[in-house]
Amino acid sequence: MYTLPHFTETDNHKIFSFMRENALAAVIGMGEDFLEASHLPLDVFKEDGKIFLTGHLMRKTAHHQAFEKNENVLVIFSSPPAYISTAWCQNPATASTVNYMVVHVKGKIIFIDDAGTTAAIKNATDKYTGVNNAASFDKIPQDYIDAMLKAIIGFKIEVVEMNATFKLSQNRTIAEQQNIIKHLQERNNFGDHFIAEKMTENLI
Repeated sequence: MYTLPHFTETDNHKIFSFMRENALAAVIGMGEDFLEASHLPLDVFKEDGKIFLTGHLMRKTAHHQAFEKNENVLVIFSSPPAYISTAWCQNPATASTVNYMVVHVKGKIIFIDDAGTTAAIKNATDKYTGVNNAASFDKIPQDYIDAMLKAIIGFKIEVVEMNATFKLSQNRTIAEQQNIIKHLQERNNFGDHFIAEKMTENLI
């Protein structure tokens, strides 16, 4: 991880909020010969002063089997990137770069029972689909849920370490940062708009 001091984020509230806002994360474990990774939507929450992640994955995959052998897990939360041209800066004769936000989480994973797995799916469905509508979790037939539980397994990760790099041109002058934001906002790209918004928040 790129850990220059001016890009290192230490505000746990900001880090926690970023993880919740960018909850499709890469969950990585050590397989038989290589690292195994899956991109999974996670629920990020606090419990008794600790941070936990919950989600589910397919049973009997290389990833599932890897975590049955080794409980250590690395989870990566990341933002879309934004290319930053030094033509927007006071000294254009330097290397251009990329702004981004990323959090690396290390933790211990445990697999949970069917009731816990059902709760994890319900939490995710309620979060992204909402309640009291045609696609709500309570509208899913029980026989469908029972069949689904044969194919997936829920997990819970206790976070033991977090490292965050929020690379938002903090090494530039305020005037340069404002000019970068202006150019990013003029582009028709989600990543550019996302980073422009975060840079703006960082200046306030």
